[in-house]
Amino acid sequence: MAEIASRAPARGGVPRPGDRPRYALARAAGAAILGTAGLVVYNWWLLVPFRPGLMTSPSELFSNLEVTGQPYAALMQRADLASGLLLLAAFGLSGPGRGRPGRREWLSMLGFAAAGALGGLFPEVCADGINAVCRRLEYHFQLPAAQYAHMAAGIGEFAAVTIGLLCAAARTKGSRSGFARLYRGLVRGAVIAYPLLGAAYITDRLGGIMEAVFFAGFTAMVGTQLAERTSALRSLREAADSLPALCGS
Repeated sequence: MAEIASRAPARGGVPRPGDRPRYALARAAGAAILGTAGLVVYNWWLLVPFRPGLMTSPSELFSNLEVTGQPYAALMQRADLASGLLLLAAFGLSGPGRGRPGRREWLSMLGFAAAGALGGLFPEVCADGINAVCRRLEYHFQLPAAQYAHMAAGIGEFAAVTIGLLCAAARTKGSRSGFARLYRGLVRGAVIAYPLLGAAYITDRLGGIMEAVFFAGFTAMVGTQLAERTSALRSLREAADSLPALCGS
């Protein structure tokens, strides 16, 4: 009976030293390591300018470089898949729990990671950003299913990270924390960037540049989410460690 009582959570929801918070530091460390690795791999596009000739136009999309047959296409596809899986694992470790604040944006981040992995599994079959024939066939749904699966995954990435950002900004509204300021800054950036992305899509110009802007914004959003969640896990562990001293005082 004494053993059972020692494992039961304290009244009022305050964790005991033996409750789940004892795993919080391990979860925070795992999430930080996996998340950092995922973001490093996610940003493979930063290496493209160091290989002259890979991109022939600022209107070319980075995803066009993953079309089978292009130089380094297989490596880029695997990078997208690995990044998505690493981020899925990182957010899986840093989950807030059912009914906890931030759950909706956490689910959005899981969706973002899953969409990224799918984009790596289903690369485009032709370069729609710079190839008019490819674009025409795409509009008439005459391309293999992989092309549309890749497009759906890309739309899913944009939708998931945008929903997550809006939820995070709403949750931290009125807060003066560094995380809250970062979320508000990202919202302001999105208000400017989305119309420019729409213009690039309509005119078929400067798509690669706008993609790079959004990749940077996505990285900032994911990094902020992971930093906030791992910080919360470390705080949970510290709170659990302080309970014996508090109870004995």
